[in-house]
Amino acid sequence: MLGARLPRRPRINDLLLSLTVPAVVVASGVYTVCHCRRLRRSPPPAYSRRAARDRARDAVADAEAGVTDAYALLGGLYTDPPAPRPAGPAPGVNGAARAAAHGGPSLPVPGGRR
Repeated sequence: MLGARLPRRPRINDLLLSLTVPAVVVASGVYTVCHCRRLRRSPPPAYSRRAARDRARDAVADAEAGVTDAYALLGGLYTDPPAPRPAGPAPGVNGAARAAAHGGPSLPVPGGRR
């Protein structure tokens, strides 16, 4: 059989690619264990109300800075475009001719509502 293909042998690149997922999982587990041990040995400073207020104030300041930066960057998109000036009345149309002769409200159009 001249046209028969032999099965492809796995290459070293395929092997390395298939081993990257378990390697990443193991590395993240080792990092987590080391991080937890470090935190147990030297815990963060005691939390106080003042520290919480300071963190909240810093968070608000960061948010305000982000909004200010975003508005400075994108503010041009939110400005209203200049309104076009209304054109004058159509030629040959007089406003007084359109007004009701008696000056009161217009009469209903015959055959309008049924």
